Order: sequence, then C-alpha cells, then structure tokens
Amino acid sequence: METPRGLVTRCQSGFYTVLPDSGGLAVICKLRGRLKLGQTQGDFIAMGDRVRFNLQPDGTGTIEEVFPRRKSLERLAPAPKGEYRQVLIANPDQAIFLFACANPEPHLRMLDRFLVIAEKQGLPALVVANKVDLVGMERAREIFGHYVPLGYPVLYTSVRERRGLDDLRAALVGKISAFSGPSGVGKSSLLNAIQPGLGLAVRETSEASRRGRHTTVVRELFPLEEGGFVADTPGIRSLALWDTQPEELDGYFPELRSRVAACQFNDCTHRDEPGCAVRQAVEEGAIHPERYRSYLRLRYGEEEG
Repeated sequence: METPRGLVTRCQSGFYTVLPDSGGLAVICKLRGRLKLGQTQGDFIAMGDRVRFNLQPDGTGTIEEVFPRRKSLERLAPAPKGEYRQVLIANPDQAIFLFACANPEPHLRMLDRFLVIAEKQGLPALVVANKVDLVGMERAREIFGHYVPLGYPVLYTSVRERRGLDDLRAALVGKISAFSGPSGVGKSSLLNAIQPGLGLAVRETSEASRRGRHTTVVRELFPLEEGGFVADTPGIRSLALWDTQPEELDGYFPELRSRVAACQFNDCTHRDEPGCAVRQAVEEGAIHPERYRSYLRLRYGEEEG
C-alpha cells in the first residue's frame, strides 16, 4: 500500500505536524534519520513542504521523503560555520503585504523591498492597504494607487467600516498565503474579522517565536474554513537581497524592466548616463518618482541620483 502524503503545517524543535491529503487528523512526525545526513546548509523541511510519511503504531509518523519545492521564501541566518539558509515558508501561492494608510504611516520603501523579493521568487503579490477609515478612500488611493498599473492588485480594507473584508477572504481561499508587514498595521484585527480567532492564533504563535530561542521558533500554517492557509512571515523584514547582483535589480521593478532595452548603454545604471530611458520616463511622469527612489536606495543606498 502506498504511504500517505501530506502538507507540513507546523514546525517546532524537530517535530512536524502533517495534514494528510486523504483527510482526517493531523499527524505529529519526526524526520527519518537518513534524511538529516548532510543537510547542514539550510532547512531541509519547512512549513508548506509536501511530504510522504509512514504512520507508526502509536499514531505518530515518520517523514520518509520531502518533495521538491516549487518556490520558497528564504533568508540567510548566522550559523557556527558560515551562513544558513532559513526557509520562512515553502511553496507559498502568494504574498500578502499588509500596510496601514496611517497610524503607523505607510513605509513604502519597505513595501517596495518586499515587492522586489516577491518578483525575484516569482511569487504573486497582493498589497493590502488597511485602516482606510483613518484617511478616506481618496487619500488611500493617492498613497497606494500607483502600484495597480504595475500589476500589483491593491485591496483597501477597514475593520471598523467592514470594508474589503469579503474581497480579502476571497483572495485567500484555496491558497497558501504568506502575510508580512510592519507592526501596528492591524493584521490581527483584520484576520479576526475574516475568520473569528484567526488573528489571535497567528499573533500568539508569532509572539511565542519572538520570545523563544532559535531552536524553539514555531512556524505554522493556519487553516481557513473555506480552504487554504495563512502564515505570518515576520522574518521577511530581515531578508537581504543576498544573491542579487546590483545590475539585475532593475529587472525586479516592472516599470524599469520594460524600458531597460531602450537605454543608450547596455550597462546603464539609470543614475546619470545620457540616453537613459528610465530617467526619461521618470521625468515624463511615466515612472513614479518614489519607486525610482526606492530602486536607487536598494541598489546604491541613496535617495536620489
């Protein structure tokens, strides 16, 4: 008989919770010893991974195989022998970047950085602009509206006004969604409004991980009643573009990417070269100046060229 397969929904201290594809209760599994051999440079298994496992007589399981990942969000973490690839989430279907319209003020440089990471991973991104009630829809669209023509859908939400909740719920159904954003943007309240208790569960797990040591970090996918999972991925804030060459960064800005071929020089840095199609587009208003400044900041650590 073929051994069961499932989805890893929780990782903590060498124990993995696996939700079987066939349905039924989740199984607490450990990794078979032979799979651990030689796996020292990165997380061999993470939430979101798909696995094959054996059931033991006591109701626990042993993971026999970890299937190849379609994609993952990773960061480099310090390790005794160099650096370690820490997988925040495996096989996400989309990234949800949650920012407030006010209180706190929207940090669009951080959002642009997140979008670059999503572009690099080939991960669809959805921008959620929360607390619309604090500024009104007109102002909210002034802040976030320029992302829509770039291919990044924006949902405007407000728990107080019950705005955008159905649209956000629909966007999550049937998908594994990685949530990220700065603190104080109302993530827990928003998730609770979508599904009672969801935001509280996510917050408690995230806070427990922040208090614990590296070995006690808990990573967990939370199920949605209508299908799909959400996960908090606060570690994305510390993701460095560690394997991105400076000259390829413009490829992760859609509005720059489409104009690079028109630059006079093949190695144009888009700062001060003559015949730069990117700078011309900025001057003509075809590229939002804040997005251009974000590009400069990410590539050169400066605000303006």
